[in-house]
Amino acid sequence: MRLRLFHPSEARSTIEPATVRNPLQQFRAFLARRIRYKTTRGGVLFTLAIFLVAVGAVVSANNLLFLMVAAMLATLLVSGLVSRLCLAGLALDFQVPEHIPAGRSVPARLFVRNHKWFLPSFSIRVEAIREAGSPTMESGVYFPLIAAGATLEAVVDVRFPRRGAYRQNGFAFSTTFPFGFTEKTARVTLSREMVVYPAVDPQPGFEDLLAGISGEIESHYRGLGRDFYRIRPYETFESSRHVDWKASAHVGSLQIREFARELEQTVEIFLDRDVPHHLDPWFEHAVNCCAFLAWRLSNQGASIHFRSNGYEFRQPEDGDIYTILKYLALVYPQRADTPEAPLDDASFKIVFTPSPRAFHDAGWMGARLLDPDVLPVPVGGADPGSAGQRSAET
Repeated sequence: MRLRLFHPSEARSTIEPATVRNPLQQFRAFLARRIRYKTTRGGVLFTLAIFLVAVGAVVSANNLLFLMVAAMLATLLVSGLVSRLCLAGLALDFQVPEHIPAGRSVPARLFVRNHKWFLPSFSIRVEAIREAGSPTMESGVYFPLIAAGATLEAVVDVRFPRRGAYRQNGFAFSTTFPFGFTEKTARVTLSREMVVYPAVDPQPGFEDLLAGISGEIESHYRGLGRDFYRIRPYETFESSRHVDWKASAHVGSLQIREFARELEQTVEIFLDRDVPHHLDPWFEHAVNCCAFLAWRLSNQGASIHFRSNGYEFRQPEDGDIYTILKYLALVYPQRADTPEAPLDDASFKIVFTPSPRAFHDAGWMGARLLDPDVLPVPVGGADPGSAGQRSAET
């Protein structure tokens, strides 16, 4: 049983048989997949009926009642055996998209294969085991019949609650076949690491922050060129010194005289990892905001120069935006030295730090400094993310 990343360009694959295991591994797998029983309401009523008929048979010494008790007990035993056979020989494969943001439902493909060569499985339900921090499915998947040797596929919506590496994901097969007296459940643990990006959906205040930063970027780069390019309508947050009043009077709305830019819009984003323990919730909030801004600015065509205490990445020169998101998925607070100086004085700079004074002294005077006062943690706290992971140096 395995869990692997699914690339959209991949063709459909089938489930491979389990690899050969030594006796100790087989015993551990048996313990991990032990069958759990839950008596249903129908099972309680049927057991009560058996008890009443048995009491009547003993009291009346009626052979017919004894035969009825024997038939009812046999039915109960056969029900348990058949339901156990339905769960035997089932394998699970779970494929997710290559890029997964936290907090967003993504489509995944669920494969269930019946390895039994002769017996089918009836009335099988597959659900994600609800544990703290585990991915959740919007709803379980029900298979009325899985023929012997067949593989069935279903598309499910899965939501990963936080960023980070997911190494084990639990699922459960359950069935009440054939008579619904008991519900039997077999747990399945899929061991395969997946990296989940921080949430790229806006949180409270993120949209307003993006609008303000976008306006500052436009103001920062507007007019750096000298060659006339075009006249276009005025946009919010633009400086009035570029308004072409003659063209504005002609068309009845503000028009901007735009010049060709000699420099591309480059945004330098710095994430400070030197965060004290008591600001761990703020660090998670800052990581989410950093991922949101990097994602949105990249989609707007800006070139991003991402840095973080010794780490440096240029997008698109060194790769795509997903490399930055992967770094943010696994980043954790770590003690660092004096902040590094900015690399490009002409770029627009954004810094996430709890120590704005240190960055100001390091040469980031013109940067947009986002500290806990400017970027407060929303009421209710931030996504816990990977706040528990810290370097051994701290």
